[in-house]
Parts: sequence; C-alpha cells; structure tokens
Amino acid sequence: MRFLITGTAGFIGFHLARRLLEDGHEVVGVDNFSDYYDITLKDGRNAILEGYEGFRVERVALEDAEALNAVWEKARPEVVIHLAAQAGVRYSIDHPEVYVASNLVGTFNVLEAARRYPVKHLLAASTSSAYGANTEMPFRETDKAVHPMTLYAATKSATELMGHSYAHLFGTPTTFFRFFTVYGPWGRPDMALFKFAKLMLEGKPIEVYGEGRMSRDFTFVDDLVEAIVRLVHVVPGTAPPVEGDTLSHAAPFRLVNIGGGKPSPLMDYIAELEKALGKQADKQFLPMQDGDVPDTTASPELLERLTGYKPETPISVGVPAFVGWFRQRYNL
Repeated sequence: MRFLITGTAGFIGFHLARRLLEDGHEVVGVDNFSDYYDITLKDGRNAILEGYEGFRVERVALEDAEALNAVWEKARPEVVIHLAAQAGVRYSIDHPEVYVASNLVGTFNVLEAARRYPVKHLLAASTSSAYGANTEMPFRETDKAVHPMTLYAATKSATELMGHSYAHLFGTPTTFFRFFTVYGPWGRPDMALFKFAKLMLEGKPIEVYGEGRMSRDFTFVDDLVEAIVRLVHVVPGTAPPVEGDTLSHAAPFRLVNIGGGKPSPLMDYIAELEKALGKQADKQFLPMQDGDVPDTTASPELLERLTGYKPETPISVGVPAFVGWFRQRYNL
C-alpha cells in the first residue's frame, strides 16, 4: 500500500516507516526536521530510511497547509499515519505556543488534506497524558479524560475531538491511539532512559523525580509498531463493534490504548539500566515535577480484541536493547 507518515525523522515514525518498508510498502515521509533535540539523530534515522527504494521524504512543516496539500496530492496515499507533533510534557510549560502551532494547527491541516484527498484509513497518535488527573487504574478508553495536567496533554486531547468531528462530517475512517511511555533504540534525548544512560556513563548523578515512587506502563517501540501495523487493517465502520469498543455511533472513529497493562516501578527501570550498563547510578531524589502523574497503566483489552495482540516485551529485554544501540551509536 501507499503510506504517508508524518514525523518519519522522529523516534516512533522512523521505526514504523522502516517496518512498513521492510514489509514491501511505499512510504512518503513528511517531517520538518525541527531542532527541538539533536538534529543529527533525525538525520541518522532519515539516512537509514532513504536506503529503502520505496521511501522518499518531504521536508515540510505541517503548519504549512499549502506545502502539505502539494505533498498529499502528489503522493495520493491510501493510508495516513499522523505521528508528527511537538512532544515533551515539561517543554510545553515554557513553550506553549509551539504546541498550539504543531499539534493543533498541524493536525487541522492533516485532517483538511484527508478531506480533500480521501484515504482508506487515517491513524493518528495521542497520548496517555490525555488521562490527566484520572487515578483509577487501568486507564480505559471509555474513561472520561477531561482534566489534562499540561498544555501538551490538552492539545493531544483536542486533536482526538477534532478527528472525531472530521470523521463525522466527512466520513474519514479514523483511529486515534494513546501511547504509553514508549522507549527503545533511537529514542529521544529528552526521555528519561536516554538522559539517565548518558549521565551515568559520564559519571554524573541522575535526577529521580517523585522520590522514585512513580510507575509507568513502559512500551517497547517494536511492540508499539506491531500494534499500529495491525490497527491499519482494523478500519472503523467496516465491522461491528467488539466488547468494550470505542467505535463511535456517530462516525467511523475509534480510540485505542497501546500499552501492555503491566506497569513497572521507576526504580526497577533504573535497576535494569544499571544492570545493562554495569554501573551504579548516583541518584538524586526530587519531588514530583509540575504536570507529572505518579502512575500510568493501560487497559490493553480493546487493542487485544481488535488485533489479537498486546505489547509484551518486558523492561528486562527492552532496556538492554536500548543500551546496546546507545553504546554503538556513541562509541561508549
């Protein structure tokens, strides 16, 4: 099939595009190569993708509607997977305007392009941060999610609502998925695992927030990609709802968690990193950061009913995989 993926120079977009290319599909990537973090990482990911015959990249910002429409008209994708966004929970506190432009305006332009040039399935990334102040675990897609803790979470929740309205008005089959703490090789430098590994190898202390009493439903990136690839073929509106479904009665629209439902304490995550690096971390325990939540746990039931699959890779496997890549990438 012909895919258009936004954010192919990013962490998740890179892994997904590579998987689809290896499966024999054509992929047009759209990415603005922003300098939010080390651009050489983005260039490195993109160089690997450009080694595939079926790939080409368009260096376009989603906020540029005219340029995006030109790419779309030329590519004529059958499936669009919208992953590009301004990421980072804490960055949104100091730079809110970037999130409005990238996440809200950018997603609006993607939805408009899908209206002008219809696709078989539009899939888009949301986040577990959408659950905000909810405390009942596991987080289920049917839970109310109306108390975001950061503007980042608020913009991602807003894109879900925008997606539903466009699915209702224009009939675009649409799936939004909420990611849960994705990690793995080629991860972002602003994520905890990357920061911890770098500081530990430099002999510097790591900052452990929430006094180390947090837990997360960590999702290895290969598991996430597998789930997305399977969801491509689960097109809303083409089959009756399953038990616990979020398929809208008013539109071909569905919301799905992508998480394994087996949270790990942050201290266990750090312990696996210490084991993989062969170094003890000098830990500085600090209070919870603004906008953060103590725990996350996904309900994977809907994902499993729809695809027969849920993330299973334990941190004892995923963390060493990241460390192997990290050491090779930085010759450490």
